[in-house]
Amino acid sequence: MSGTPPSTPYTLTDCDREPIHQIGSIQPNGFLIGVSADWMVLHVSANVKDWLGVEADDVLGLPLNRFVEMEALHLIRGRLQIAQINGEVERAFSVALIPGGVPCDIAVHLSESTIVIEVEKSEPGPVQDAGTMVRAMVGRVERTGDFDAFCREAARQVRALTGFDRVMVYRFAPDESGEVIAESAVHGIGSFLGLRYPASDIPQQARRLYERTWLRSIADIGATPVPLVPPVDPYGTPLDLSLSLLRSVSPIHVEYLRNMGVSASLSVSILRHGKLWGLFACHHYKPRALSFERRATAELFGQMFSLLLEGRERERDTQHEAEARRAHNRILALLADSESPIDSMQTFAAEFRALIPCEGFACFINDQLILEGQTPTREEVLGVVRFLNRAPPSRIYLTDGIGAVHPPGRDFTDRACGMMAIPVSRAPRDYLIFFRKEAVRTVTWAGDPSGKPVAYGPNGPRLTPRKSFEAWAETVHGRSLPWSEVDLRIAESLRVTLLEVVLRLADVAVRTRKESHERQELLIAELNHRVRNILGLVRALVRQSQGNARSVSDFAAILSGRIDSLARAHDQITAENWGPASLRSLVVAEIAAYLHEGGGERARLSGPEVLLSPQAFSVFALVVHELVTNSAKYGALSDRRGHIEMGWSFDPSGRLVIHWQEHGGPPVRVPSRRGFGTTVIERSVPHDLRGEAEVTYALSGLQARFVLPESHVTVLDSPIPVEPEAVAASGRPDFSIGGPVLLLEDNMIIALSTEDILLSLGATRVTMASTTRHALETIAEDPPVVAVLDIDLGEETSFVVAERLQALGIPFVFATGYGESAVAPDGLADVPVLKKPYASDQVLRALAAVLR
Repeated sequence: MSGTPPSTPYTLTDCDREPIHQIGSIQPNGFLIGVSADWMVLHVSANVKDWLGVEADDVLGLPLNRFVEMEALHLIRGRLQIAQINGEVERAFSVALIPGGVPCDIAVHLSESTIVIEVEKSEPGPVQDAGTMVRAMVGRVERTGDFDAFCREAARQVRALTGFDRVMVYRFAPDESGEVIAESAVHGIGSFLGLRYPASDIPQQARRLYERTWLRSIADIGATPVPLVPPVDPYGTPLDLSLSLLRSVSPIHVEYLRNMGVSASLSVSILRHGKLWGLFACHHYKPRALSFERRATAELFGQMFSLLLEGRERERDTQHEAEARRAHNRILALLADSESPIDSMQTFAAEFRALIPCEGFACFINDQLILEGQTPTREEVLGVVRFLNRAPPSRIYLTDGIGAVHPPGRDFTDRACGMMAIPVSRAPRDYLIFFRKEAVRTVTWAGDPSGKPVAYGPNGPRLTPRKSFEAWAETVHGRSLPWSEVDLRIAESLRVTLLEVVLRLADVAVRTRKESHERQELLIAELNHRVRNILGLVRALVRQSQGNARSVSDFAAILSGRIDSLARAHDQITAENWGPASLRSLVVAEIAAYLHEGGGERARLSGPEVLLSPQAFSVFALVVHELVTNSAKYGALSDRRGHIEMGWSFDPSGRLVIHWQEHGGPPVRVPSRRGFGTTVIERSVPHDLRGEAEVTYALSGLQARFVLPESHVTVLDSPIPVEPEAVAASGRPDFSIGGPVLLLEDNMIIALSTEDILLSLGATRVTMASTTRHALETIAEDPPVVAVLDIDLGEETSFVVAERLQALGIPFVFATGYGESAVAPDGLADVPVLKKPYASDQVLRALAAVLR
């Protein structure tokens, strides 16, 4: 090749093609062994003799256990098992590889099918407590205020850990250029704070490696690399050193660092959602090697800092999105109340601009254009619309430089420079367009980013890194403030809302009017049907009641009582929005109409709290009315000494069985004729509800039995009954559990909080268990005086533990986050239940109830 410059210019991006992960050599401060799955040596670094006392050629093709102590090999195998699980590098510290050898730090990982083992000398001194150190570092970073202080303190902590001359927090921009946003450096070496570095400074394959490995260390850029032996496997493939900690350095990167005057470097990745956000870039102006142990601590801090960064950015984004959501809801409310949302867009322009910060807003819908704020002219915006029509119809289009993509945009840069366009329809093309003005700013580069990185020699062009890192200022024109990810998410939400909801309000309104008309006609028909049914029922009551009346006043009283009964039933049903109503309240209401004093003693009710469906409630209201009326006239309630008993329960098939029994009244005689009341009692439930009714005229008192199908009955979970004396007892200051407590809870935070409550209530100790197996073992080994059992434990429930405690006679209470919907087996249904979240007073009352 001649030295003639090529027609296509070379740039530093040609470094992207350099196979830095297959460089074939390592840094000399350690050695490397690559072995097969059956632990045969495939590769070694040429300096293996300095570490194992064996020549490289004498190691290849032999089992590793011939050269490494079995104890060390056992440890390496264990670390490899973990490395295979998490796909990362695992380390072990202070390991002797050979008898009498120096302690070494070991790193192991899997490179395709090759097991890669890297070794360096251990740092002298006691083993470093990485967890304690990182926890202290993170604590100092967390206590900072704003974002700048957050990054600045992180850089300071990394410099204290590593001892490097300079530590920078280096953040990547959307165009992949980088900027130093925080720095900690020794006095007298100058500052790189605020400098920008072009994207070409870090090749693409290096960026990918930074995402795969958290840390990259270069101990001495002047050191001679140690080659791997052999350089390739029997198939001619070099060993992939992507995850290698000792991988040697690209000659171009060595020259880059040398041009900066740097002798050693350390890079710790900062990732956000798994993508490269930035780096801790550490520079030292003399060679500096950090042990595996200290580098592992730096790596752990980088991971923790990445999590803290995500948390801070998430908190900031959440606040922004919450404000945007409120504005979004206001817009929806305004649009929903508008008869013509499209015509009212101009009214909402200010709200749109508050939703996504901008200086100008345009709405183009149905060939009508609305402009608000600082925008291009109408003709210029229509040109922008034609440009947007060439973009995909369902994607948001955004740019911070209109002129760069739409040449006519250069003419209105002073009025609008950035643009976000939200398509809100497919045909015709309609848009909401947000404009941002030009933000002229000065960017200070570390050297001229446009400098020519190509030198020409006798063999043609040679890529060379730039040599100047002097501050080089560039004034940027024709760009607005960039659109953030939050802006894009808000815009997408707005697009979906407008496209799927707002712009279809016209069709919805037509459909709603049609459905409203249909509902109105249906309502009129239903009302007509119900009125006719009511009139028919009243007519039947009039006709059937007249046969039992001896006078007009008697007839009026009978009819009035039956209509009042229906009215009371209707009132109770409608009080629940025509839903199920209480059987107990029905009976109490009917009896109260006849027994104004002493009713509670003369009418004894028992049974669970149940609700009857509206149909069953109306039918059974008449039945109860007739029973009470007959009893007041002829039965137990006609005599002051008499009383009635009414109880209900469920049979095995789930049907509700109701018993009526009268006591102490006049002797009962079988009626000589069956009136309407008797007919109601005996036939209503079978005819209207498909149930059963049986009436027995016993001499001692009338008896009746009714069966209602389960489809008409709903059971209510009654609250835990708390006796007055129990409440008083639970409130006594001297109440004390006085013994050990078993706490079965699978949530550690809740368990710790409950433990504090139980100890404050006098528990001598609290044994916490998260599984039923652990709880049963505790009961067998150390029986508690009382237990608190969380019902739901993920894949199991605590009922088996409850049954064991019940068998031993040990009291207990349940706890649940399911509220009223928590269901216990029949044998445990009466156990008190603590509903999460509970406080100490609820725990106190529940335990007092079972310990009394």
